[in-house]
Amino acid sequence: MSDDTAPRHVGFLLLPDFPLMSHASAVEPLRAANVIAGRTLYRWSHFTLDGAPARASVGVVVPADGTLDAAVGLDQLFVCAGGNPAAFDHRPTFARLRALAAAGVAVGGMSGGAYVLARAGLLERRRCTIHWEHIPALVEEFPELMLERSLYVFDGDRATCAGGLAAFDMMVDLIGRRHGAALALAVGEWYLATRTRSGEDDQRIALRERSRVANPRVLKVLALMEERLEEPLAREALAEAAGVTLRQLERLFARHMGRSLADHYRDLRLDRARKLLRQTGLPVVEVAMACGFATSSHFSRLYRARFGLPPRAERARERDGDGAIEGVATR
Repeated sequence: MSDDTAPRHVGFLLLPDFPLMSHASAVEPLRAANVIAGRTLYRWSHFTLDGAPARASVGVVVPADGTLDAAVGLDQLFVCAGGNPAAFDHRPTFARLRALAAAGVAVGGMSGGAYVLARAGLLERRRCTIHWEHIPALVEEFPELMLERSLYVFDGDRATCAGGLAAFDMMVDLIGRRHGAALALAVGEWYLATRTRSGEDDQRIALRERSRVANPRVLKVLALMEERLEEPLAREALAEAAGVTLRQLERLFARHMGRSLADHYRDLRLDRARKLLRQTGLPVVEVAMACGFATSSHFSRLYRARFGLPPRAERARERDGDGAIEGVATR
């Protein structure tokens, strides 16, 4: 616990279409800490790429205090990014983030913010996390990252969280580290948070609840499928892992999933391919390989059958739609 009495200045870099839930979940605990303590423990500022107000993904506009170049006197800065953070490739921002980190500012990311930090080279040899939706693309571009699939991660002066309500959990933890557990508990209670979630908690609900399946053999196979998308296991290997014959496993899938083993596995891989097409610049053939398809032609046929358009058209639609960050030069 720190004995510092000076207010801690926290900055938020709000990128276009930033997630409002993440932002509010991070700022509100700071406000509550001030109110409960009866003095100013924290103050905060908002920054945007051009100093203009930031528009959230839901359309709400947040006034900005200036550009990131005007960010002075910060103790901590969080990059708040949503949408498709892989489309953000703004070198001046990366350079400014590196300069702030070198000057001793603790730099972090919320929701897709870790993607921006990785592009800036600020997560090398650092444990980190990001929203599960962005994990496939981030891992493909930065396979060496020490990525965890948890709610939030602290590693030295880096703090990353998966966004959403995880931003609240992270900030309450930060308040506790600086001002003690009593204040952190009071802030949580202020917002009716009756259960404390640690950074190590999983981002997603358990597979049992997600799939609404209780059969342990089917659950084991579903978990194996999610783990082995790039190098799919043969149906016989899945059955062996479940301790049943292939025929029995097919019957279990038909009963509990309403579809065949092969259909479910194929669609999991196609869903991941869609994320990679939308969030990365990987060639289609590499996307196919990353999702366990032997040839790009076979992959394209299956993709069109599932989503109604070929992979290249999916990428073109993303690029021409919401894929680019308006007004930001890319490399």
